[in-house]
Amino acid sequence: MKKIFLVIAAAVLSAAVAVAQDMATATETYNSGAESLQMGDNATALAFFEEALTMGEACGEDGAELVNNCKDIIPKVTLAAAKDMIQTEDYANALTQLQNAIDKAQAFGNNPEVVTEATELIPQIYMQKGNMLINARDYAGAAEAYNQTIALDPDNGNAYLRLGMAYGAAGKVAEATEAYTAAMQHGQENAAAKQLSTLYVKLSANYLKAKKYEDAIDAALKSNEYAENATAMQVAGTAASQLQRNADAVKYLESYLALAPNAKNFNQMCYTIAVLSQGLGDKAKACGYYQKITGDPKFGPTAKQQISALGCN
Repeated sequence: MKKIFLVIAAAVLSAAVAVAQDMATATETYNSGAESLQMGDNATALAFFEEALTMGEACGEDGAELVNNCKDIIPKVTLAAAKDMIQTEDYANALTQLQNAIDKAQAFGNNPEVVTEATELIPQIYMQKGNMLINARDYAGAAEAYNQTIALDPDNGNAYLRLGMAYGAAGKVAEATEAYTAAMQHGQENAAAKQLSTLYVKLSANYLKAKKYEDAIDAALKSNEYAENATAMQVAGTAASQLQRNADAVKYLESYLALAPNAKNFNQMCYTIAVLSQGLGDKAKACGYYQKITGDPKFGPTAKQQISALGCN
């Protein structure tokens, strides 16, 4: 019987020694993590703390304090590692790591501030990712990232604005218009209106080049509705002239000159308005515009002749 007791005692002693050795290793691993953390190497620190946690859990009650310490620090270091990835624009891995930080904090039942910060960072990361992709002219990828931002933060007016830019750059006018309209509804009225004006003036210029004059006028007028745009009025005037809608052409070109009084083609536009007005029988307007350009070396001689022929005062 004594031999049996001695065997049991030896086994218990051997187990105790093994646990002590395991705890020593776990503690050493934890301390290595702390050293890496002090050196600013969050990724290495995280690996050590996670390894120490596994070791501590295997030690049962003896490892309880170590386990609690690991569970407290792991979500924080996971968040810090994610921020490091953000700094290097490694957005895909940063997003994964942020979710890991949330999952660990929730699983451990601690660090609610980590959950809050990581949750707030995720839509910001998608936003940064979208900005990086749009600068790289990956408009489809940028649109996807901005849409992910909006899904997480539906009141983000800037995300709608940037989404509109991505769609507009990709030539998706309807989608861009929808995104810009949403941006206007979420605090980006002025910026979105300017972007919509630019979007439609480009469209109008493309229509003019393709000799789709009615479409050019429609797009130009829509551009001007969002924000007064001199180029849009020039396009509208040119397209209307091509359609022999001379009264409209005069109206649009006068708007152009009012918006761009220092335009390089000011005298040319004055001459065009004068000729169109003369054809419409509007002598007073024709005289007024001819008189503006009498000193122009190209249009002046003809303007003087017409002034004389019309008997302008």
